[in-house]
Formats: sequence, structure tokens, C-alpha cells
Amino acid sequence: MEFNEVKELSSKYLFQNYGRIDLSFTHGKGCHLYDTAGNEYLDLVAGIAVNALGYAHPDWVEAVQAQVARMVHVSNLYHVEEQARLAEKIASITPGKLDRTLFVNSGAEANEGALKVAVRYTGRGKVLAALNGFHGRTAAALGATGQTKYQQSFEPLISNAFHYYEYGNCESVKSMIDKDTAAVIVEPIQGEGGVRTASAEFFKTIRDECTDKGALMIVDEVQTGIGRTGQWYGIQNFGVVPDIITMAKALGNGVPIGAVTTTDEISAVMTPGTHGTTFGGNPLVTTAGCATIDIMKRDNLVQHAQEMGARWMADLKAIDSPKIKEVRGYGLIIGVETDTNETASAIQKHCRENGVLVNVCHGNTVRLIPPLILTDAEKDTFTGLLRESVQ
Repeated sequence: MEFNEVKELSSKYLFQNYGRIDLSFTHGKGCHLYDTAGNEYLDLVAGIAVNALGYAHPDWVEAVQAQVARMVHVSNLYHVEEQARLAEKIASITPGKLDRTLFVNSGAEANEGALKVAVRYTGRGKVLAALNGFHGRTAAALGATGQTKYQQSFEPLISNAFHYYEYGNCESVKSMIDKDTAAVIVEPIQGEGGVRTASAEFFKTIRDECTDKGALMIVDEVQTGIGRTGQWYGIQNFGVVPDIITMAKALGNGVPIGAVTTTDEISAVMTPGTHGTTFGGNPLVTTAGCATIDIMKRDNLVQHAQEMGARWMADLKAIDSPKIKEVRGYGLIIGVETDTNETASAIQKHCRENGVLVNVCHGNTVRLIPPLILTDAEKDTFTGLLRESVQ
């Protein structure tokens, strides 16, 4: 189908709730996408940190195709082998005793599930979330998202249970947490908030305060989990073990899957009937998750992300320009903060015109979240275009 036909159908039949770029893709291979006109693009967005293995990874494709031929879906009324196998694999990569998993369909659903677990486990009704954070767009996840631009006009759906602390500020958390607090939810890196990071002291403070007050520490690893930061989970960069980890995005390498992982003790409060999902953890998506983790382990992609990210950060920081305010991140989630929104948009446009796709978040930050199979030559392509854009 020609691009104009795709655009016409979209405008006629779809909700117009996305500000879409005038591109439509037919297929992908490795770190590249191909549009309806046959043009090739180096994709440094990866479906917003989803396609960790890139496009059409042969081993992942083989595993998913074989599962499609056997059984795509069966109800959670029964035991699901593929689901159990993926839960075991997740337990092998999570820190501490986080080895019980509930599967859902997205990151927002994972955060909703985690909040339900925390409220039920503690019997409390107050949740602390970070200003400038992002946890999803369903009702409770939207409440935990401390950005008014996402909440405007949806206030009737948002519980007054949520209270917002300042990300990175230890005293802000200390002043708000109390014996009525069920959970503190936090991102290791605020992805939608501009690839903002905090100190190890900040995360340790949350851990210590939660332990002291009997609250649960929920770490949202939807964007940072499954190798993105050069560790399996972003929180591992800070030496802290939370009570609950949520994940999605890269876990399935493109199929819709999310997960809530916690301890035996905490998971035990979710008895039959307390939570459920029709599609969550079906054989297709959990097979995709198994293949993703297996390939990452086999090919050392977590270590690759760490090493590649360190080299890339060094290259980007070496660009001397007043238009670049800061370069920050871990592994292969990197933010290049620019002086203005206009500069960030101009960089994105220059890259796209030269066959490279990047994302702009929080107005003035160019966010780099490529497939974890990225090569040095591919990272250098962007670095050169950035240098041209800010001279």
C-alpha cells in the first residue's frame, strides 16, 4: 500500500490521538526499518525501547513462528507451560528473592497490578510517586504519573491516594512517607521525563524508608528493564533490591507483554479472584519472552549494552557545542539535553532527512533507545549527524 493510502485510512478510521510523523514502514531487519517508498532508516527508537533484538531476529522469529503453529492462546484457567518457563527465566535475572511473576499485557497494566499488590499486602491507601515520572495511562498508572499534562481532563479517574515527591530529593521522600504509605513507586531513570537519573543515595533512602515504615518499594522497569541500562534491571546500577519490579517493552521484543515480579511472601496475598487477565502470559507472548532472554544471555547483549553505551556517551560528551546542555544515561538509554525545544526538533529532523530515526522527549531532550544489537558504525552515524546539527 502506498503511503498516502495508509495515511488516508488512518485519518478516516482511527482515533486521532497520536501526533504521527509522515512515515509508514513495511518491514525491518536488524537495526533498520524500510518505509513504503523503499527508503532505509537506522532506527534508534526501537519502538520506544521495545525491539531490543532489533527487527526480524532469525532465532526469535523461528521460536515465535513455531509457537504460532502449535498454540497461540489458552486461558489462565489452565497451567501454561510457556508461561511457567518464562517466569523461571525472569527469576534467574532478578535481584534478591524476586522470583514470583504475574503476567499482564503492558507496562501500564504491570504498574496497575503492582499497586494492587501493594495496597492489598499493606492494607494501606497512600502511594508516593515522583514528579515528572511516567507509569502509564490507565487509571491508577495515570495517577502515579506525576505530570499534569497527562492527567488533564482525566481527573475524575484519578484517586486522591497519590502524592508526589521530588525525584532525586531524599528529604522530599522522607518528609512524605509515613505509616499510611502502601508504596513508593519510582523509575531508575525517568525515561519520558527526559532520561533523568538520580543518585544511589536517593534509591537507598527510598529502600530504607520503605523498610522502616512498612511500605513497599516498587521499581518501574518498563523502559529500563531487560538489559537496556547495561544491567538486567536499571535499579541494579544503584545496588538496591526493591520489593516489586514491573517490566514490559523489551521483555517480548515487540509482542504485548508485561510482568509484575515480587517475593513469595508478597505474592501470596493475590489469591484466586483478586486479579486476572484474559490474554496475560499466553503461550505466544511468553514464548517470545523466553526467546528474548535466551538470546540476550547467549549473545551477552546486556554487557554489550553497557560497553556500547559507555563508548557512545564518551563520544557524545566530546561534542563541544553550546546547544548541548548535558548528556546522561546508562547503557543504551541516553538523553542528549539541548538548549531549546527547537534545537531538539531540528536534530530530529536532520537525522530523519539523513535516514536516522531518533525520539525527542520532555521537549528538549533527544532520547536514544536503540536495539541492543547496535554496532559501533551505527552509533557513529548518529554521532556524526548530531555534530553537524549543533555546529
